[in-house]
Amino acid sequence: MSLSTDSLMLAWTALLIAGVFEWGWPVGLKLGWTANGKRPGWIVFSGGCMLISGALLLYAQTAIAIGTAYAVWTGIGAVGTFFLGVLMFGEAVSLKRFFFVGMIVAGIAGLKLVS
Repeated sequence: MSLSTDSLMLAWTALLIAGVFEWGWPVGLKLGWTANGKRPGWIVFSGGCMLISGALLLYAQTAIAIGTAYAVWTGIGAVGTFFLGVLMFGEAVSLKRFFFVGMIVAGIAGLKLVS
């Protein structure tokens, strides 16, 4: 199946947006279940992010190989969630952690370059 450049760009854009929505569900779960009890609004937010992210991944896979799409999707989710953890929740910052997150970013960029 031959795809137009526009279709492929749209699939990659959908995949990028899907990865960003991947950030929402772990943050929503963390904020939705606290020591002070459940916060249903955040749990609903989390579920919404899961649905949108999954739907966009599904669309992206119509033009991008499943292994590439899944690796990029999870990579964007992991890197974004790492930074949100540092910024929002005061998680540990170290050169070693940033190095390994940088390796994930390099892997994402590499997959995009060879796809």
